Amino acid sequence: MLVGYIGSKVGDMTTQVNPGIARISGYFLLNLVTGIFWFVLLVTLGAVSLGTAVIWVGVPLGVLTLVLARSAATAERSLLRVALGVDIPRPYRPLPDSATARAKAIATDPATWRDLSYWLLMLPLGAVEFSLTVALWSAVAGTVFLPFYQHWLPATWEVDFGAGNVWVIDSFAKAIPVTVIGLVLGFISYRLLKALGKGHALLAQAVLGPSRTSVLSAETQRLSASRARGVEAAEAERRRIERDLHDGAQQRLVAVAMGLGRARTKMESDPDGARELIAEAHADAKLAISELRDLARGIYPSVLGDRGLDPALSSLAARCPIPVTVEVDVEPRPPTAVESAAYFTVAESLTNVAKHSGATRAHVRVSRTENSVVVEVTDNGHGGAEVRPGGGLAGLADRAATIDGVVVVVSPLGGPTVIRTELPCAW
Repeated sequence: MLVGYIGSKVGDMTTQVNPGIARISGYFLLNLVTGIFWFVLLVTLGAVSLGTAVIWVGVPLGVLTLVLARSAATAERSLLRVALGVDIPRPYRPLPDSATARAKAIATDPATWRDLSYWLLMLPLGAVEFSLTVALWSAVAGTVFLPFYQHWLPATWEVDFGAGNVWVIDSFAKAIPVTVIGLVLGFISYRLLKALGKGHALLAQAVLGPSRTSVLSAETQRLSASRARGVEAAEAERRRIERDLHDGAQQRLVAVAMGLGRARTKMESDPDGARELIAEAHADAKLAISELRDLARGIYPSVLGDRGLDPALSSLAARCPIPVTVEVDVEPRPPTAVESAAYFTVAESLTNVAKHSGATRAHVRVSRTENSVVVEVTDNGHGGAEVRPGGGLAGLADRAATIDGVVVVVSPLGGPTVIRTELPCAW
C-alpha cells in the first residue's frame, strides 16, 4: 500500500521533460485531426444547445457539451504527457454528489470554460502546426535525398539565380550540394519544431492547467494546515516535557528534599539513620540527574549540536536493538532546525521499526540536495505501516510540517517499508 502524508509545493504544479522530435512531429500531425473533430463537435452541440435553450432541451445538451469538453481535455493532458513531456494536473473543483449540483458545478467552474476555449483554439493552431510540420519535413526529405532521386529517376533540374546564373543539376554528383542544404534545413526545422513544441506545451499548461489564483489558494491552504500541525506538534511536545518533568525529575527532587530534611532532624539523635537517609537522597539525586539528561536529549541532543548529524545518527543506530547501517552526506551542514527534524525523524522511525515492523535490519540514508535534506529509513519488516492520526508517523509529518517538509511512507504488505522525508533548507 502507498501511504503518503504529503505537503509538496503546490506552486511547482507542472513538470516538463525533453521530448523527441519524432513525438513532437507526430503530435502536430495528429493535433489537426483531433482539433477539427472536437471543434466541429463542440461548436455544433453548443449552437444547438443555445438554439433550444428556450424550450429547456438545450440545458442538458449544454451540460453535455461542457462534460465532453472536460473529457476531451483530460484525454489531451494524457496525450501531452506522452507527446510533449508536459505533466499538467487536473484543475477542476471537487464535484458534489447531487446530479443537479454537479451540473451547476461543472458549468460554473472556470476550468471547464478554459477547456472549451482550448478546443476552439486548436483548429487554427492545429492547422498552422500541421502545415509547418508537413512543409518543413517534406522540404528536408526532398533536398537530402535529391541525389538518390537523380540517380534512380534521372532528370534535369535547373535553379535560376538571375543574371544568367543557372545551376543545372543533372547528375548524382551535382546534387550533393543540395543534400548539404537539406541537412542545414533539417537542423533549422528541428530547432523550429522543438521551439514550437515547447510553446504549445506552455500554452497547454496555461489553459488546461490550474489557474494562478487556484494555485495560490491551494498553497495558502496547505501552508495554513502545515503551520497548524506544527503548532499542535509543538504544543504536544511542551505537554510531554511538562509531564516528564512532573512525573520524573520533579518527584525525584522532592524525594531528595524530604530525605535531606529528615536526615537533618536525625543528625544529632540518630546519626546512623541520618546517614542512610542522606545515601537515599544521594541516589535519588543521581536518578534525577539521569532523567533530566534523558529529557534534555529528547529536546535537542548535545552530540547533534556539537558534532552534527553523522555522529548523532550513529549513536541512535547503536542504541537500536536491530542492526542499522547509517549513510550520511549532508555537506554543507544544514540549518539547526533541519538537523533536529532529521534526527527525530530517524529516532521515531527506528523506534517504530524496533517495535512494530518485525524487521531484522534497517538502513538510514541522509543526503543533501541543493535546497533540501532527504532522509530515508528502510527496513525489511512485514510492512503495512500507515499514517494514523495521533500515531508516530503522523507526528513525524507534523514535525516536518513546521519547516514545510514532506513525509512519504511506502509500506506494501510483506515489506519493505521506506519512510522518506524531504526537509527544505530555506523557507
